[in-house]
Amino acid sequence: MSINRKLGKPTDQRLAMLKCQATDLILHEKIETTEARAKEVKAIVDSIISLAVKEKDNFETVDIKVKKAKLDSKGNKVTEKVTSKNGKEYLRVVKEETTETRQKDMPSRLNARRKIMRKINKVEGVDLPSKLFNEIAPKYADRVGGYTRIIKKGQRKGDSAEVVILELV
Repeated sequence: MSINRKLGKPTDQRLAMLKCQATDLILHEKIETTEARAKEVKAIVDSIISLAVKEKDNFETVDIKVKKAKLDSKGNKVTEKVTSKNGKEYLRVVKEETTETRQKDMPSRLNARRKIMRKINKVEGVDLPSKLFNEIAPKYADRVGGYTRIIKKGQRKGDSAEVVILELV
């Protein structure tokens, strides 16, 4: 007897589908899917959020020296003419050294970030683990489990599958 639902798909396709749905749920905070899929995704997302809640404040703030290109008033890089050893002239970007304050993850939070990245997909332009740690986890800090909710919507017209809305509470 298997522990989790097969959902009528081979293992690799099933895991990829669940990863995509978990990613979409964290990104959009609400998805519409079938009941069986929702129950599987709910378990995955609840474990991810509980991990994020546990590690949300486990970081230290450090000052880092950063070399960046100097920008003019229009936002373009400032360049200067330089002569190379063999006498040719070229343009070199002027760099300035600044100090930035950044968050440095402690080892257990770094491990949690890696575990989260194993269970969700990368999204272009969005850092989902940071969204989990900085936005979602503080919302659920005083809550013990039950981060998602399944709302039944009815049957789908084509195949009469039970459709539900899975959302973050």
